Amino acid sequence: MDQYEAIKRGEKGAWISIGAYILLSGLKLAAGYGFASAALVADGFNNLTDIVASTAVLIGLRISQKPPDEDHPYGHFRAETIAALVASFIMATVGIQVLISTVKSLFAGERHVPGLFSAWIALGAGAAMLLVYVYNKRLAKKINNQALLAAAKDNLSDALVSAGAAAGIIGARLGLPWLDPVAALAVGAIICKTAYEIFYTATYALTDGFNEKELYTLRGTIESTTGVESIKDIKARVHGSNVLIDVVVLVDPALSLVESHRISDEIERRMEHKHNIMSVHVHVEPQGVESYKEL
Repeated sequence: MDQYEAIKRGEKGAWISIGAYILLSGLKLAAGYGFASAALVADGFNNLTDIVASTAVLIGLRISQKPPDEDHPYGHFRAETIAALVASFIMATVGIQVLISTVKSLFAGERHVPGLFSAWIALGAGAAMLLVYVYNKRLAKKINNQALLAAAKDNLSDALVSAGAAAGIIGARLGLPWLDPVAALAVGAIICKTAYEIFYTATYALTDGFNEKELYTLRGTIESTTGVESIKDIKARVHGSNVLIDVVVLVDPALSLVESHRISDEIERRMEHKHNIMSVHVHVEPQGVESYKEL
């Protein structure tokens, strides 16, 4: 399966998330307002932001399938990352609004005991999102798609949020009415936390940040390749769900051009086989011979 086919398969997971969020957000908001549950209303707004986030992932997946052109020689894979960045701002805005409205209701002294049926809705929604999480996580790992894996993590957080909302509702029914707005505050905080994590990951990738431990692992694979004496320089960056590597390796100066080319091919083959990295630019230099530039 090539990378474009994998991205195409990833769209299915995004569509499932969007469908689930549309259904659950409408159900939660209706039940939240109908049964006077601030926690369930906050959870419903959380799912509205998830619709936007999943749609952004879907749009990013669509754009990233465009083949390379004159303006984008590496392809359009970073569209996924940009879409996630936009979604993080929208999620943060909604999260802050949930926190502000909940704090206002607390200071206003509003204490409504929510209906018990709203707790069952929250629990059912949490179970549904857990199933969506399992599906998207398996699909993301199968096709090695980081955008869909991030969406799966968001699915899991939504399942936990729904469970927390249910706990707040049940607590309010047991004579602790303050638990429901406290649960709403927790939901708002989780929305903001998720938005920050998506923002951080996206900006880290867009500024060519790369995990040092992962780079160390990639370096070890290249160094253990037969014919490689040492590594002079190595750089890596994330491009959508792909990793691009530039490496300068030192080899025996007595090797022929054909033998040096074989080493380059072997490095590319091993990186694809062991790490599923298919974009490796290898530059070979003779060890012990100073490189120079003609003046």
